[in-house]
Parts: sequence; C-alpha cells; structure tokens
Amino acid sequence: MKGLIQQQFNAALNLLQRGHPRSVKIKQHILASFFIKGTSIIIGFLLVPITLHYVDKQQYGIWLTLSSVIAWFALFDVGLGHGLRNKLSEALAKNDLAEARSLVSSTYAIITAIAAGLLILFLIVNPFINWSVILNVPPGSIENLSLVALVTFSFFCTTFVLQLLHPVFLAHQSPSLVGLLNLIANFISLVIIIALTKLTTGSLLYLALAVGLSPVVVLSLASLFLYRTRYRSISPSTLHIDKRYFYQLSSLGFKFFLIGITGLIIFSTDNLIIVQLFGPNEVPAYQVAFKYFGLITSVFTIIGVPFWSAYTEAQVNDDLNWILKTNKNLQKLWLALLVVALVMLALSSWFYSIWVPEIDVA
Repeated sequence: MKGLIQQQFNAALNLLQRGHPRSVKIKQHILASFFIKGTSIIIGFLLVPITLHYVDKQQYGIWLTLSSVIAWFALFDVGLGHGLRNKLSEALAKNDLAEARSLVSSTYAIITAIAAGLLILFLIVNPFINWSVILNVPPGSIENLSLVALVTFSFFCTTFVLQLLHPVFLAHQSPSLVGLLNLIANFISLVIIIALTKLTTGSLLYLALAVGLSPVVVLSLASLFLYRTRYRSISPSTLHIDKRYFYQLSSLGFKFFLIGITGLIIFSTDNLIIVQLFGPNEVPAYQVAFKYFGLITSVFTIIGVPFWSAYTEAQVNDDLNWILKTNKNLQKLWLALLVVALVMLALSSWFYSIWVPEIDVA
C-alpha cells in the first residue's frame, strides 16, 4: 500500500515537471492556487453564517449592498492595473528592468493621485448623500450609516493603491501569491469577527472596520517586505516616474476599462437593484446562491489566470503553437465545468439547508 502511494505521488510529481518550462511553472502555481484558494473559499463560506450571527439579516444585506456600490469606484483605475500587468510582462520577458521599474512607479503615481482625488471628493459629498434612500431603509433605523460608508470608502481607497502589488505578482506569473495574501486577509477578518461576536453587540461600523482593515494591513506589510527583497529591482520610486508611460498604460488600460464597465453592469448592480425592489433583507439570499455557484468561476479563474501573463510572454517569443495547444485544453476544461455546474444545481437546496439554514434561498 505504501509503495502504491509512493508510486502515485511520483507520477503526479512527474506530471507537474513535464512539458514546456512555461507550462511547468503554470502547473505549479495552479496547484498552489487550488490549495490557497480552496482554504480561502472555506473561510469565505464560514464568514457568512458567522457574520449573520453578529449582525441581523437586514444589516448584512445593507453591508453587502454598500460594499458593492463602493466597489464600483474600482473602475476609476481605468484599467491601469491590467495595463501594468501586460506591459510589465513584456518588459520582464525582455529582461528590461529599467523599463519595468518605470512602469511600476508610473502606475503607482497615477493610481495614488486617483485614489486621493476620490477620497477628497467623497469627504466633501458624503454629508449630503442620503444613504437611507440608496439602501432602501427607514431613516435613522441604522446607526452611523454615513460613518460606515466613510470608513468603508477610506479603506477602499487605500486598498485601491496597495493592491497594485497584484499585477506585479501576475506579471511574474506568480498568481498563487495573490491568493495567499487574500487568504491571510480573510483569515484575519474571520478571527476579528469571531472576537466581535464574543465582545460586542452587532455593529455595522465594527464589521466595516474588521473587513476593511485586514487587507490594508496585509498588503502594506507585503509591499514593504517584497519591494525591499524579491522585487527590489522594480520597486516604485518617485525618481523613476516617467510620463512617457502614462499614455502606454492608459491606452491599453482603457480597453480593460470598457470590459470592466460591462462586468460592473453584470455583476455589481444586482445588490442595489434587489435592495431597491425588495429591500435589504432579500440581498443575503441572492448572495448565498451567488457565492455557491461562484465556486465554478473560482475554479476556472484559478486555472486561467496564470495563462494571461504566460500568453504575453509566449507572444513576445512568437510561440504560437503553445498558445493554440493551451487554448484547446482550456476549452475542454470549460465544458467539464458546465457538467459540474449542473450537478451543483441539483444539490443546491440540500447544501443551503446545511450551510445557512436561517436564510430561505429558494
């Protein structure tokens, strides 16, 4: 038995190490991402009932809707993060570290300016925004709603800048590091919310602090460490900001901006529509189903994301055969996931009753 297990392990190891060096690196990161993302998904699923234990269904619906509305402002990066990812991949493929550092520095400069402008504008207009109307709740029924919005938006603007570390990871074909930081942040949020359930009564403000502070702390520490070690040669610096790259990044980024608007309409307006039509109490039921079937998207994303920067590298090196072969394999995977989605649909009611029995999803 022991010999059989060793044999299977060696076979799996050989499979990981077989093929084009680019493919080998991708397979290793996909495996790591599955472990990291799988753990993160488990934490995400645990967060739902624990958060519902801390705040009531209406407050949870308000929190989900408020978060999704504020997330719309992510479009103000006009696709610069994706533009950096592609341009940085090209610079690294050519081993042009001077260009790579200028690209990173210039992107940080633009995004920081945008985030600062958004925060100042929000500080000015927030006192005049009627959040009760937007979130469809009786005036005064939720304490400190305007302050919750301000705290959430402030953390968003900070994360908006700090998460530029993600395209740097992706340009280096290291997507598992993105998942690792998200996992750590989610775990910290989980621990804080569990502590809040023991120490305080349900509060949207405390929930906003718990969820918003975690990624800021994790990304700040990771940036300080990695830009002094592994990515020291491309670390952002005011001395390496180059206006020549502004147009390159923005022209490519604008194409991703258009894609982002489409994604916003499809995926990020749902909570607000539900709130306006049916009230915040109905948002959790939708989000439970969305999170459940989002597992399919997560699996395909884990597998597909590493190929983005790899495609860029392959194109720079005129490796068309590798691109065509990889496309065929990804199409087969997509068809297999369709079958899995049908099985999940058949089991969904049973799963909901175990996961969140207090919410009627049907």
